[in-house]
Amino acid sequence: MSRECCGPEVPVIPEPVDACCGPSEPTGREEHEEVPPWWRDRALALPVVSGLLWVTGLILGWAGQQAPALIVFAVGLAAGAWTFVPGTIKRLVTAKGRGRLGVGLLMTIAAIGAVLLGHIGEAAALAFLFSIAETLEDRAMDRAQQGLRALLSLIPETARVARRGGEQMIPAADVRVLDVLIVGAGERVATDGVVTSGRSWVDTSAITGESIPVDVGPGDEMLAGSVNGSGTLNIEATADGRDNSLTKIVHLVEQAHATKGERARMADRIARPLVPLVLIAAALIVAFGFLVGDPSTWTERALVVLVAASPCALAIAVPVTVISAIGSASKFGVVIKSGAAFEQLGTIGRVAFDKTGTLTRNEPRVVTTHTSGEHTETDVLGLAAALEATSSHPLAEAITAAAPNRPEATDVRELPGHGLSGVVDGRRVRVGSPRWIDPQSLTGSATELSGQGMSLIVVEVEDQVIGVIGIRDELRPEAAEAILALRELGLSTVMLTGDNTRTAHAIAARAGIDEVHAEQLPEDKAEHIRHSTQQVPTAMIGDGINDAPALASATVGIAMGVTGSAAAVESADVAFTGSDLRLIPDALAHAKRGRAIMTSNIALALAIIVVLFPLALFGVLGLAAVVLVHEVAEVIVILNGVRASRSKRRAHPVHPMDARTSSSTDSVNVSA
Repeated sequence: MSRECCGPEVPVIPEPVDACCGPSEPTGREEHEEVPPWWRDRALALPVVSGLLWVTGLILGWAGQQAPALIVFAVGLAAGAWTFVPGTIKRLVTAKGRGRLGVGLLMTIAAIGAVLLGHIGEAAALAFLFSIAETLEDRAMDRAQQGLRALLSLIPETARVARRGGEQMIPAADVRVLDVLIVGAGERVATDGVVTSGRSWVDTSAITGESIPVDVGPGDEMLAGSVNGSGTLNIEATADGRDNSLTKIVHLVEQAHATKGERARMADRIARPLVPLVLIAAALIVAFGFLVGDPSTWTERALVVLVAASPCALAIAVPVTVISAIGSASKFGVVIKSGAAFEQLGTIGRVAFDKTGTLTRNEPRVVTTHTSGEHTETDVLGLAAALEATSSHPLAEAITAAAPNRPEATDVRELPGHGLSGVVDGRRVRVGSPRWIDPQSLTGSATELSGQGMSLIVVEVEDQVIGVIGIRDELRPEAAEAILALRELGLSTVMLTGDNTRTAHAIAARAGIDEVHAEQLPEDKAEHIRHSTQQVPTAMIGDGINDAPALASATVGIAMGVTGSAAAVESADVAFTGSDLRLIPDALAHAKRGRAIMTSNIALALAIIVVLFPLALFGVLGLAAVVLVHEVAEVIVILNGVRASRSKRRAHPVHPMDARTSSSTDSVNVSA
């Protein structure tokens, strides 16, 4: 029926890169191993043990049990240090240039300095905080890589091809250019190609993201991963099974994740120049001691300087704020996967939306019905629904839902790629697209509805057209309110969609979107997002597999988690557990506030280092005073970071037009 709309190899997933410290250490998971829940994640075991031992040591110390406290601190230090010290030493030996230096090295030296000066509890705290932050970042990267396999699952393991000796089943990865694929009803297309014979409708939502299928016939192009409808198609392959539009999506996501891995976190960017400066200063202090003939005094001062310059408060500044803010966001349905994602979310200046399933409901519905005057809208819908009740086409569901009380049809026949015919109450009825059935006197109405971005169904009785039905995937009721709220925050908006230009502009106008880019393939969306992020930090919001490359390429990718595909959710940095678009401005405002708190915390931590450094260098403050100041600073940083847990959400009244309102209500809204 005609409606208008629009087991390969597993790729090598790039090794995550720490922007400051070089390649991250392996997490202990195999490439195909699923990321377990956090309570069963072995990678979190040592950081958690380190934290528990540190807290236990504090309790024992307060109780006056100094010797047991010292032992517990030492074991906790060893547990936390084991997660990053071996990697730090390895980088010192194998890496080149500034790749050898990083937060890990500074933490290692600071912990050693604290131990040499007898402050094992301070060293244990450093080891715990740094190990838990690094492990959580590694876990977020593992989940992102896991999402790539969801993309590859769309390609069937085998393909049916025509050979001289007849049909053969071969691995999909072995399909070559010019092979003729035979794709039956309901089967997925193994690779890109061109239809050589047969007619059908095809669900391309996995690639284009559009919920309304497209008719195909001889000469039409097909995309890998598309699902065939009711007919059988012969398709001549134009791409190998290992190199097609779907595997290209996977590679785009890979490249985007590799690029993101090179983006330093805020603390890393600060530590990059801090590490070599502190190390050089400590070495110069020791050398000065030998020059003046008092090496012991100046060596001790060098160690005190290392402790003074140790990023204890800096190590806490980011995690405390991030954990507080992320925990608060999760309470209203926003899951932020990592600290880096939270930091970037607070910088966003432009928001890009996918259309289908994000701005719209992803549920095609009857919007309006125009009649020839001799029949009522109820008659037209009833006759169309009588035939459509036997069809598996997605648009059939929209029509049957609009006419629950319908007559019975007999002798129903489906002509793939055209429409349906049958007998209702003794009359011969046909339903199909304007390409198959001439709208006759309703040509003007058909043109008008098509201009509004609707898919059309023409209803004909005894060779006379009695009505035209307009079907469209409608805008979410809260979309315009959410876009207005984003504009009030000073953010620009853009819509990227694989749908046709007319439909895209019609939806964008109703939502209030600033900029529209239609008929976009996944690689087009990703390229547009990459270009946008070079100009201004950009968030991409989507829910489909076709959005995965753009989500991964954005400064922050946001997936609509309830209806979103697994690949989209895993490729994104943030996932919404609900579908209310008004959460977007709330989440962005929350992140901006949290980032401001984080920035003030980092400024305080750096100020402590700047003040303590000269005081420690010239012996004004001894180790005890330096440690005391550090502890006070840590308490202040923690209290300030906890403020990020306060979320200021706007009240969102229930919208009068729910997602399940009747089609008549939609008709009123469209005409308005």
